[in-house]
Amino acid sequence: MLFGEVLADMFTDRKVLGGAPFNVARHLKAFGLNPVLITRVGHDVLREELLDAMARFGMDTLGVQCDPTRPTGQVAVQIDANGHHFDIKPNQAYDFIHAGVARMVALSAQPELIYFGTLAQRNKVSRRSLNILLQSMKVPHMLDINLREPWFDMQTIKRSLLRADVVKTNHEELLVIARQLRLPGNSVQEQGASLIRQFSLEKLLVTCGAEGAWQLDADGTTVSVEGGKLKTGIVDTVGAGDGFAAIFITGVLKGWPVMLTLSRANDFAAALCGIRGAIPINEDFYAPFLEEWQI
Repeated sequence: MLFGEVLADMFTDRKVLGGAPFNVARHLKAFGLNPVLITRVGHDVLREELLDAMARFGMDTLGVQCDPTRPTGQVAVQIDANGHHFDIKPNQAYDFIHAGVARMVALSAQPELIYFGTLAQRNKVSRRSLNILLQSMKVPHMLDINLREPWFDMQTIKRSLLRADVVKTNHEELLVIARQLRLPGNSVQEQGASLIRQFSLEKLLVTCGAEGAWQLDADGTTVSVEGGKLKTGIVDTVGAGDGFAAIFITGVLKGWPVMLTLSRANDFAAALCGIRGAIPINEDFYAPFLEEWQI
């Protein structure tokens, strides 16, 4: 089960449905799982496009709420030599996810894991809904940290860490958190261990782009893998982290060994960097992975 935002990324020449929970859910479905996405969208054209896309992908729409007055989330995306810049609009439908409806959907779905992030907690309504959901479901909670200025604060980060069992972040975000929380340690790995101890986490998963990724467990076990090999040049890095998260969740739920899970997650994230957008246009993109991984 995934909780949070659905967004339309508005580029200068096109619009693309996205948002980390939606992207992760779409990949999970492609790899044979049955994700339920809890979100809220407006009564508008973007809602129809979302429902059409989810139907086309075979995704469950049970958790998609409709807000009669607020719009489906939008993000203005600008690309320059320094990368992507996101202008995330305020007061969107996903800021007002209804707690009671979300809880009923969760009780019906009986999830094995709950994935959530930080952006959808910027408003107290959705924040309360998430809290109720996490308290109701005694399953592993996976926090995917996405620090998007100005829509995060350390209070939200701390609260999220306290509710998480597994945390995924990237190298740069971990450095920001370590500095803000004044985590002790002479290396990023030592600071990661401090984070695990302070918030009683089970696992910390850190992605490092082309340099690969590493996972640190509460018992001090560290596993690291090199970056996935690009078969083509980098076209777009948007959504690569979401792809990594999806394969990590897939590996956890299917019982893959840790090293294999991280390696496959890296390879899939690298492949996403070779296409435009966070999710592929058609199913053919997934075929080589499905065949190689025998899913």
